[in-house]
Amino acid sequence: MDAGHEVGIDLTEVESFMADESETARLVSPGSVDGSVRVWLRVEGLAVLAAAIFIYVRSGHSWILLVVLFLAPDLSFFGYAMGPRIGAVSYNVFHSYIFPLALAGGLWLAGDSMAVALIWIAHIGFDRLLGYGLKYPSGFGDTHLGRLGRPAVESEIR
Repeated sequence: MDAGHEVGIDLTEVESFMADESETARLVSPGSVDGSVRVWLRVEGLAVLAAAIFIYVRSGHSWILLVVLFLAPDLSFFGYAMGPRIGAVSYNVFHSYIFPLALAGGLWLAGDSMAVALIWIAHIGFDRLLGYGLKYPSGFGDTHLGRLGRPAVESEIR
């Protein structure tokens, strides 16, 4: 008698469950989120975008500057020309809140305009809203918010 039968576990059910789980795992990037957590993170991106734009507008900054610089963090895509690992690092440096928040804090303490930092923060919030998360070195489409691109359909999995 094997260990599974000793504790009353039907091993065929466990094996079936594990097979279903492994097929589901192929739909989601390793380390990424899905379901309601993914929705919450995207809504959080909307909140960050709205807050950054609100503060930017209330501070009286130029709309032209906002339009000109809004997509500037996406220049980090050029890192992918040197491979997916360098591309992911480049993208993540410019799409993490760490650096624009540090910049905003430094500018605020110095009494200078936080316009560039607010635009940068708004851009990141916008990307999160659209589902563009921080990248894994396995490829541009593998993000902490899930796989980018057309989702796999059931017939492609089996």
